[in-house]
Amino acid sequence: MSLLPQLKRRHFLIGSAGGLVGAAAGLPAMAQEGAALPDYVAWKDADDLIVHSMQTLETRRGAIGSGLVTPSEDLYIRNNLPAPPEEIVADRDAWEIAIEGVAEPQTMTLGALKTLGVETVACVLQCSGNGRAFFDHETSGTQWSVGAAGNVIWTGVPVRDLVAAMGGVSDGMDWMTGTGGEEIPDGVPAETIQVERSVPRAAMEQAILAWDMNGTALPLAHGGPLRLVIPGYYGVNNVKYLKRLAFTAQESPSKIQQTGYRVRPVGEKGDPSQPSMFEMSVKSWITGPLEEAGTGKVQIHGVAMGGTAALEKVEVSVDGGANWTVAQFLGPDMGPYAWRPFVLITELGQGTHMLASRASTVDGQVQPEMFEPNERGYGHNGWHDHAVDLTVG
Repeated sequence: MSLLPQLKRRHFLIGSAGGLVGAAAGLPAMAQEGAALPDYVAWKDADDLIVHSMQTLETRRGAIGSGLVTPSEDLYIRNNLPAPPEEIVADRDAWEIAIEGVAEPQTMTLGALKTLGVETVACVLQCSGNGRAFFDHETSGTQWSVGAAGNVIWTGVPVRDLVAAMGGVSDGMDWMTGTGGEEIPDGVPAETIQVERSVPRAAMEQAILAWDMNGTALPLAHGGPLRLVIPGYYGVNNVKYLKRLAFTAQESPSKIQQTGYRVRPVGEKGDPSQPSMFEMSVKSWITGPLEEAGTGKVQIHGVAMGGTAALEKVEVSVDGGANWTVAQFLGPDMGPYAWRPFVLITELGQGTHMLASRASTVDGQVQPEMFEPNERGYGHNGWHDHAVDLTVG
């Protein structure tokens, strides 16, 4: 059960720390900013994180700011299972991965993988449930607001190069399946808890097997020594501690694939016929100012992403969506899968202003005002619920 209570507002007042109002909203101490971090992520910045549980830490909204790249120390944590022991990163190049469903299947070490090719890509890493706290119905799972996302620079071998070196994908293999290396307790059927996800085979064109994150060796907490990264896809598909990459005729039989991460109406159970959490949608949100502001000129800033398409523009409203003004992108364009910080300088008079942002992509996708509820609270990108109230005086 989540440590956060159910929050029933369409958009939230923001506290001086830059997150959801904490003590005033009755949040328990552990779910507030600055709580003590679990030992395996003690190297992160506690002041910039909200601790929901041992396996779920959220970046404060205000800490996101207008940065191009999310510092590793601030990046959110979402682990379905406890991380393997530290020993697996003691000799990173010795880590082994099985490659299957290709003409020449084999098991390779990470050291050998590094000789097949290398590529760096910037992309958004985002939990499927980011924005879950904005739904009105009771949803199980961590009550993320906006901080289960970050823009990350990954380095690794492109899957397309790996496949080419092994003679290509075998006929009839329509899925790319990644299997994580977390330990499965004795007596527990692997398919009930194992992190194993299948995505459409076409995703191999942009996927990489990453060993570096933000210019340093991939931390254990984020999947080191090796992680499958699929730009444009929700985080659950970016399998950590990757020990097997297989091209398969069918989707994985694991529970996390068959019934988990399925989008279904409120009250319904998951099943394989329902849409799976694959590609991300266009989305944006305001990251500042989140405290009370003085009258006059202010800078309103935030971040926006196109999911699988490049952004065309971001618009900002200071009156709850009645009027919109095109914002300015900040910094260089890091590619279609990365987010883009934005800013709008405008004048605000005394009173309460509802600040909202709305992103559009080059292929015509527009961030919607509202978002249809679903049972598990996945994929929320409605701009109205992501808006914030700012008091100016």
